[in-house]
Amino acid sequence: MPKKIYENVDGVALDNSMKRFQQWRKERRTKQKDLFYIIPQVSSLDIEGMLSQNSMTWIGHATFLLRYCGLTIVTDPVWAKSMAFKKRLAEPGIPLERMPSVDVVLISHGHYDHLDFPSLRALKGDPVILVPEGLKAKLLRKGFRKVEELAWWQSITIAGVQIDFVPTQHWTRRTLRDTNRSHWGGWVIQEEKRELGSAPSIYFAGDSGYFRGFTEIGQRYNLDYVLMPIGAYEPEWFMSKQHVTPEEAIQAFLDSGGKHFIPMHYGAFFLADDTPKEALDRLYAEWERRQLDTAALNVLIHGEMLRIENGK
Repeated sequence: MPKKIYENVDGVALDNSMKRFQQWRKERRTKQKDLFYIIPQVSSLDIEGMLSQNSMTWIGHATFLLRYCGLTIVTDPVWAKSMAFKKRLAEPGIPLERMPSVDVVLISHGHYDHLDFPSLRALKGDPVILVPEGLKAKLLRKGFRKVEELAWWQSITIAGVQIDFVPTQHWTRRTLRDTNRSHWGGWVIQEEKRELGSAPSIYFAGDSGYFRGFTEIGQRYNLDYVLMPIGAYEPEWFMSKQHVTPEEAIQAFLDSGGKHFIPMHYGAFFLADDTPKEALDRLYAEWERRQLDTAALNVLIHGEMLRIENGK
């Protein structure tokens, strides 16, 4: 029986053909990009403080350390020193050897900058690994045993915390023969029984182009903290269906109805033609143009902890 091929909402297809890829590479050679700006690091880490309260700490790219209702959660753990033969731009905010024991790992999709098996193996503890539908078998073959896979809109509850897998507009491939053989998506984290005084919800948006799914996610959930990608968008003629621009990221945040915007997916790796400084500049400019609440924009540096507070 042939393996399932996964699709986007409305069947939106991405043209990542070799011809278009070569066109991008040719165009890239005409550009001169200044990578002088490096995401700063915190001067000192307070791991105990991170674990003593509901919090999120940006490690870099799409990797966060979340402490939520007693669970220690890591999203898309990638400590790789290079990506696509290019050296990492900035060191991880928490060195791998200083990471605490992990209870749950959330994987958004199978691309190498979101699923790095050496990093996953090096995590302390015996975490449950939650993956998109179609990816569990690969992890089992790699020797991981506590793996659960979810389809879009499915949920799992762990120690009173409900974790839902939600759509994105993207694709995946790790080899020449496994294109879209597993799905892709984001994760919503909330207390199983939400009531007055419950911990705020977290929406980890994974990797996505702009699509109507952000509105549907906002309609289904009461979202507080939104972790949204802003990088790897240039050239837009090639990237637009798979990666939001900073301006589209803001619109996606507004569509979702979130209260706090935390940008991610920039600054660690040079994956496309945009630079970390360009992504941030466009984000700040659009935020100001729309006259949005400055307190709702939480731009972290690597290793910086943001306290997740009720009523904020």
